Amino acid sequence: MTHLKLETNSVSPISQAIYDSSKKALGFVPNMYTKMGQNPALLDSYIYAYNSFRANSGFNPIEQEIVFLSVAYENSCEYCMAAHSFIADAMSKVPTEITDAIRDGKQIPDAKLAALSKLTRSLTVSRGNVSQDEIDAFLAAGFTENHVLGIIAGIAVKTMSNYSNHITHPEIDSAFEGRVWKK
Repeated sequence: MTHLKLETNSVSPISQAIYDSSKKALGFVPNMYTKMGQNPALLDSYIYAYNSFRANSGFNPIEQEIVFLSVAYENSCEYCMAAHSFIADAMSKVPTEITDAIRDGKQIPDAKLAALSKLTRSLTVSRGNVSQDEIDAFLAAGFTENHVLGIIAGIAVKTMSNYSNHITHPEIDSAFEGRVWKK
């Protein structure tokens, strides 16, 4: 298992501004941010892409969490599965049976959300190389071609955090402890 030691000598002004903003908005700075913030380009890129996905992907908050959880599941990111399970349940109002189905690798009980998760997972695993049949099934579930591109944006966001977490192993924040996950 890889692990960076990341000795915190000084915090860049870019990372500090993100920490301050996070503390104000959330009441704490997620441990993932303190690890990513060792390189301000990584944290700044992540925050920008995360906020843009939330604002511009074309997905509602429930669908956004389905994308994030599906990517984190396929990338086996324990930190993001815990964090986004908490966010999904507590903030985005995703029914727990849906988050639990994703966490357990089982079928989601809602057909449209199942199609979203399925294509997200397939795009993640295949690195974007999916069949036309997979795209057609997704479109038949009620999504648009624009949503396919939105999924790609979500995969990019979560891939940054998932890969960073695999290398830096941030401790699960106490806010997320009730949704700890192991694949």
